[in-house]
Amino acid sequence: MTTITARAMGQALSRVDGPAKVRGHAPYAFEQPVDRPVYLYPVEAAITVGRITGIDCSHASAQPGVLGVLTHLNAARTSAGASGELGILQSDQVAFRNQFVGAVLAETSEIARYAAGLVRVDYEARPHDVVFDAGRRDLYKPEQLAPSFPMDTDKGDVDAALSSAPFALDQGYTTPRYHHNPLEPHSTIAVWADGHFTLHMSTQGVHVARACLAQVFDLDPDRIRIIAPYVGGAFGSKVQPRADAVLAMLAARMVPGRPVKFQLTRQQTFSQTGYRPPTVQRVQLGADRDGRLLAVAHSCTAPTARIQEFAEHSTRSTPTLYATPNLRTRQRLAKLDISTPSIMRAPGEASGMFAVESAMDEMAIACGVDPVEFRIRNDTDTHPLTGLPFSSRNLAGCMREGARRFGWDQRDPTPRARRSQGWLVGTGVATALYSVFRLPGSASIQAHPDGRYTVSIGAADIGTGTWTALAQVAADALGVDLTQVELQIGDTNYPCASEAAASSGITSWGAAICEAADQLRHALADQPGGQLPPQGLTITADMPENPYLQQYSMHSFGAQFAEVRINEFTGEIRVPRQLGVFAVGRIVNPRTARSQLLGGMTWGLSMALHEHGALDPRFGATVNQDLATYHVASNADVGNVEVHWLDEYDPYVNPMGTKGIGEIGMVSAAAAIANAVHHATGIRVRDLPITLDKLLPESRPVTATS
Repeated sequence: MTTITARAMGQALSRVDGPAKVRGHAPYAFEQPVDRPVYLYPVEAAITVGRITGIDCSHASAQPGVLGVLTHLNAARTSAGASGELGILQSDQVAFRNQFVGAVLAETSEIARYAAGLVRVDYEARPHDVVFDAGRRDLYKPEQLAPSFPMDTDKGDVDAALSSAPFALDQGYTTPRYHHNPLEPHSTIAVWADGHFTLHMSTQGVHVARACLAQVFDLDPDRIRIIAPYVGGAFGSKVQPRADAVLAMLAARMVPGRPVKFQLTRQQTFSQTGYRPPTVQRVQLGADRDGRLLAVAHSCTAPTARIQEFAEHSTRSTPTLYATPNLRTRQRLAKLDISTPSIMRAPGEASGMFAVESAMDEMAIACGVDPVEFRIRNDTDTHPLTGLPFSSRNLAGCMREGARRFGWDQRDPTPRARRSQGWLVGTGVATALYSVFRLPGSASIQAHPDGRYTVSIGAADIGTGTWTALAQVAADALGVDLTQVELQIGDTNYPCASEAAASSGITSWGAAICEAADQLRHALADQPGGQLPPQGLTITADMPENPYLQQYSMHSFGAQFAEVRINEFTGEIRVPRQLGVFAVGRIVNPRTARSQLLGGMTWGLSMALHEHGALDPRFGATVNQDLATYHVASNADVGNVEVHWLDEYDPYVNPMGTKGIGEIGMVSAAAAIANAVHHATGIRVRDLPITLDKLLPESRPVTATS
């Protein structure tokens, strides 16, 4: 594996796509210019479980401008392998509230939306089960998601170690339902012409989406082209295509040659695009008198949809965190009549590390050890479960540097010890961890006679800075100036690339580009006289296997610190300061990297204090399905956020030495804030979000005034 020497990499360059975006010249999926568009609006199920007994489309069809009404009675047949929510309009069955049961096609969006309200659907409802309870008797072990992250792990004798440990902890922690809410809702423009689909689509991976949709429609993938140069956020909700894309394609089959435009409303994204499911977790820790862990046990129960399984694998990071001779994790699911949960930024880690890092804070206090020192004391050079050495592990360095920058040594460990003008002040810390992923793909590079290079790869920029950072990687891989590189991404006409997910984008796509650059150099050396043909020379290469993958355990690490202030009388919570120090390999672009880490830390604050999707048990749908009632952190909620990283060289992860930064900024921010809340108030909140009612006393004396 060739390691490249940075020249463009490491420069804090402005986004190359920035000017186009601020001027409105960078079209997102729904904004792509098309001729004679048809607009689509869905009809959603008004029951939770049951079947459709009749549909009256006559009033909708009679409206001027309506081109057709799509139902299960006239929709094109999709593949029998179209599983879960993608198998829409194929039968009269309803599996969850707001499932698509029809759609109206019209000349304008206003006509389509109005006419959709005129479609009458009759149902035969069945009793539904939507209430999640960790004590259910029908819990089951989910299918294995990835071989490296088993659902159950066992090492040593956890129960014996816990029963004999001088210090033991056994606590429960819960997290609620979370929704993605990217700025750009899910959008598709679908055209069916001459037996081919062309889709302008908001997606995290054009090739992944094409493979999935080709299977749904039983088509050769070459008969589907997906274009997505700009994506306005995703956070995991656009890794796989959702039912909205299938609905747009079904509609396009009804109006061949005309583009069908479909964009979900904000309310519809709450039921149609997945969410992070709620969790109920139990963490058991045992430690000796020196504050070293003797046992770690972590179990998680979460709901999944009856129509399609998804596991929020909240225990998967636990075996990597700390040294312990005894370890156990368990993951269980409950099938409910709900829409399907899905990947959401740091899936599993965000919810799981809130529980584990809260428990670590509690155990540090019980042992009488400083929370920073407690984590350093339980650090390890080898993976606690597999025994593999880490390719690099700078957790202790992050902790020490973060403590220095944060002024941790000035902290009085006594809860409620610090006050400032009616506010209780507390500080907290938590460990951050995220695995290094590298997904297969390929890239092509064309060398032009005038010294330019065109780099093509089906990657995606979901707002993270891929247009800029990947061009920097390509320039270094080729050993040329950045101005000589033209990057082409976001199109299935370019070589197959993995999705922008699991913080793997630059790591995966960059490795493929480096391989193509190596092969191009050899090919150029073989050219007669070193001269290129008039059309240039093009090399396409697959990303090679990493020879170190089975020799090392590869992860990013970090330490997050938070200061909170809580009003003694009202319980109002403020977070004036967050600080994170991370060890995430080589930083390609400090400017975009800081943006990603800062964004993750901000979302962690939002997770800790605000976000909570409320499910109505009568209907099985989220009640607060808009940004007025589903609260996310805004500018006024966010104080000073400091982002730092350690210069880290890791030659084993990939040629660039990158580890990925999209998710590690989020995974422990909520735990750090929760730990700071305890330090400020003496109240341990184990159930997110931390709202003021959880901090106020149950009763307060009433003083009469005149």
